[in-house]
Amino acid sequence: MRRLWIGLTVAVFGLLLIVPVIRIAMGAFDVGWNGFSNGLARPESLHALYMTGLIVVVVTIVNTLFGVMLSLYLVRANWLGRRLKQLINSIVDLPFAVSPVIGGLMIVLLLGPETALGALFNKAGIDIVYALPGMIIATLFVTFPLIVREVMPVLQEIGNAQEEAASTLGASAWTTFWRVTFPSIQWSIVYGVVLTVARSLGEFGAVLVVSGNILFKTQTATTLVYQDVENFNLTAANSIALVLAAGSVTLLLLMEWAKSRREVH
Repeated sequence: MRRLWIGLTVAVFGLLLIVPVIRIAMGAFDVGWNGFSNGLARPESLHALYMTGLIVVVVTIVNTLFGVMLSLYLVRANWLGRRLKQLINSIVDLPFAVSPVIGGLMIVLLLGPETALGALFNKAGIDIVYALPGMIIATLFVTFPLIVREVMPVLQEIGNAQEEAASTLGASAWTTFWRVTFPSIQWSIVYGVVLTVARSLGEFGAVLVVSGNILFKTQTATTLVYQDVENFNLTAANSIALVLAAGSVTLLLLMEWAKSRREVH
């Protein structure tokens, strides 16, 4: 029975994960290398990949900075109060409980061109929804908990005895963070960053809602794949999807490496 369950697990794993990737690779090269390269070399593909890369970079930087700070506040800042910490802690998990499409819709309802805030930004010459800022906000919404949920348990585990000792010896808060706290949480941050990049790279629902999927303006790699499938341009869709899948596999390997390093430390 044990071998049967192991075989069944491997079969389901292969059917759900490995077979689709193989099928994508076969579809990307169904007309040879030229079909694959032409699918990636199109102006719309290059622009979509550029937009995806730009969003990933901005979201990862913002999430890393504010995710680490929020983790420190929730674990170390006693002045916040227990109930306020519980409230913030619950809000952090909101993207896990809400569909990305609903998250994108909330952003449209809050910052859309027909809303008071959206009109205010438009008067200032800043477009939020159906523009890059809205796409970044939507991706931030769905990825924000990742770094917080990786760093907080480590901060709770290591305690604050060493930080208090450093402060007693005259170290500033900044010096204490870089010399004492950061070395203990650095691999958790790396792990959270890898998860954030992977999630940003494949985000579709929230971005589709707030971007409008406008060609050469607000189209990302995932929304271009969606459009190509709708237009039956399957070779190009598989080409872009294969690039995203290759990036995801690379990130998976980095994540496992970061995980092993975190366990060692």
